[in-house]
Amino acid sequence: MEKQQLRKVKLRRPEVVMRLERMGSFHQSRLSFMRVLLRRLKSERWRFETRVFDIDRNGVGVAVYCAHGPTRSYSLIAFANDLPAEKRSDRVIATEWDATFTLFDGIPEASDIDRLSKNIPRQEAGRVTQKELSVSRANRSARLWDYVVECLAKGTQPDLGTVTDVGYLMRTTAVYGSGKLGAADREATCARDEFLAPFQIEMLTVYLIRAFVMDLVEHMARMRAPATAVSLEGPLRRCFGIGNSTGLGMAPFLINHPILLNNWIGAREEALARVRSVASVDHDTAQRFVNFVRRARKSADFSRSNHEIQKLKSVSLCSDLDALLDFLSGFDFHAIRPWDRLWVWAETALSSEGLEQLVSLLFEPYPALVDGLSDCMSADEAPQMRIDGAMSLARLRSILEDFFGWALAIDWTVGASQARVWYVSEEKLEPRLGERADGDLNDYEQPLGPGRDAALLYAALLLRDDAETLGSFLMRHPEHRHIARRAQIAARYPYAEIRDNTIAADMLPIDLLRAKLSFFGACHFDPRSDRWVRVNMFQNAPFPQDLAFEDADDWTLPALDGPVQ
Repeated sequence: MEKQQLRKVKLRRPEVVMRLERMGSFHQSRLSFMRVLLRRLKSERWRFETRVFDIDRNGVGVAVYCAHGPTRSYSLIAFANDLPAEKRSDRVIATEWDATFTLFDGIPEASDIDRLSKNIPRQEAGRVTQKELSVSRANRSARLWDYVVECLAKGTQPDLGTVTDVGYLMRTTAVYGSGKLGAADREATCARDEFLAPFQIEMLTVYLIRAFVMDLVEHMARMRAPATAVSLEGPLRRCFGIGNSTGLGMAPFLINHPILLNNWIGAREEALARVRSVASVDHDTAQRFVNFVRRARKSADFSRSNHEIQKLKSVSLCSDLDALLDFLSGFDFHAIRPWDRLWVWAETALSSEGLEQLVSLLFEPYPALVDGLSDCMSADEAPQMRIDGAMSLARLRSILEDFFGWALAIDWTVGASQARVWYVSEEKLEPRLGERADGDLNDYEQPLGPGRDAALLYAALLLRDDAETLGSFLMRHPEHRHIARRAQIAARYPYAEIRDNTIAADMLPIDLLRAKLSFFGACHFDPRSDRWVRVNMFQNAPFPQDLAFEDADDWTLPALDGPVQ
């Protein structure tokens, strides 16, 4: 039994962790929401059934997949379409898709399905009710769908290399929850045990979509050639995940939810500190860790991207993991606090990409230390948003110096410092990022440049008396309310603020996207520009019918003796 001495290693400082370049190097981990979901589904022995599967040979129709938990049931209602190739698009402005979905609260009646059939396929143009928890859509892979149907119809299995080059048969272009389009607000479900962790509704939606997609492709093969068609073999079937295209609509989330961000990062940093504080390691645990590193190195070989930044990250990751494996070959696991010793070496030996991968790998042998922290990752933000108007301006100025010192050091008169403008698209009501020099966007700017706004507030405070209260100041200068609120939040929640300029000319939105998607549990980041990225979700995870007798957690990295994923 390993001896564990916790809380002797301090958490990493926010000014180190909360940089965009570092956050854009995060990887999935035991705290990622997909893995949290599957652990719960298995431990609580959820049951799954296909209640409806009324789909024709062209892949058009409706299906209902039910998930039965200890106290409640949920149903994925899928509306399948046969979309012409020329209409298939990743763009948010698309109006037709190969499949559309909703996660229904309970078991739908025929009247529910009829009502939703007139709305869910229309997505933003439709309307849903509080009985619907999510709304989503997906398109078939242009590279894999027809190929896999043809192979199975002929009685053959698709080529593994061809499958792994893409990794999914459908790619979602949106998974909306939390009140979007009229769906249930999070407040209506957040007290349910199964949804205490963040984004569990969305993760359950995607998990059931994956099951539907695999059934659909096999169904279409059987309909095409009932005499010769075969199903996908188990290991190959697991290689398929659900693709996802994510763009700017997601990027401001981490800025708009500072307390939630603090809880996500704080849980991750607490887990790292706990593992680094372990006093001694037995042989089996050490070997498990080394095997996880080897598996991560194997996974890194699969990286596919034409984006220059991602290609450099992939090269760095491979090099870092090679260096880590070489170091581990002579590492003394019997030393006092070996993980902390390993970390101290890694801080100077590895790039941000490799170091943040190491964070995730250190979690893997320690479910007892890490997994429970997922219960701390939600946040009821509303009660914490109240401004303390009695605070003195001297105290507020001190907070700004402590938590926004990086912003106070920026020359905001330089055009590059505030070259970008975050605004909301009138057409899609989603965030967009424009160039300040390209047009008059200032009237539409969203408060997503907290660094600049903190500097403006600080300059205004220098003209006021130290003893004046914040309430009195804001009565005269209400334009500073939002950043004064953020400053007070930052003083209570150390990981609430990104310590970089989010409106700078060289800011990369994909860093924000990757940080959030890593907490989802996404793998294989493939940026298509600096503003949107493709990823894979639930690839190699057990399917619902397999959860009862397979490991619900050890699926994110390829087995050493299995195929690359």
